[in-house]
Amino acid sequence: MQRDILFVCLGNICRSPAAEGVFRALAPAPLRIDSAGTGDWHVGAPPYGPMQAAALARGVDLSALRARQFTARDFDAFDLLVAMDDKNRADMERLRPEGNDRPVHLMMDFAPRLGVAHVPDPYYTRDFDGALDLIEEAARGLLGALQEGRI
Repeated sequence: MQRDILFVCLGNICRSPAAEGVFRALAPAPLRIDSAGTGDWHVGAPPYGPMQAAALARGVDLSALRARQFTARDFDAFDLLVAMDDKNRADMERLRPEGNDRPVHLMMDFAPRLGVAHVPDPYYTRDFDGALDLIEEAARGLLGALQEGRI
């Protein structure tokens, strides 16, 4: 089940590093898991403090992660791209190299029973635990889809 998975949000300080950390904790090796943001404001910064605290309370340490910006090269470098919301996906699509047909999935597509389309940005909502609840459910769904060969 070797896959290279990239989780993408806006600034790469809340949702996508949380998804990276949660998925690392769930998934068996030899997956390569990374995260990025569509914006460049936080490049090189650690995940946002309140998100780190909420994740650590669940046993997921995000402290070693550093923000980076999504680039067109990521379409070729990763075989599974997962965006946190439609705006992130649209920003990614603007960078798509000509001829590349790699799909960009939405994180919540892997948790259809919840009936939620996007992972709301806790940087603005301040609901870090709610975002983690969604991310954890979707991460379990993503792992199941990978294990079953559905993606």
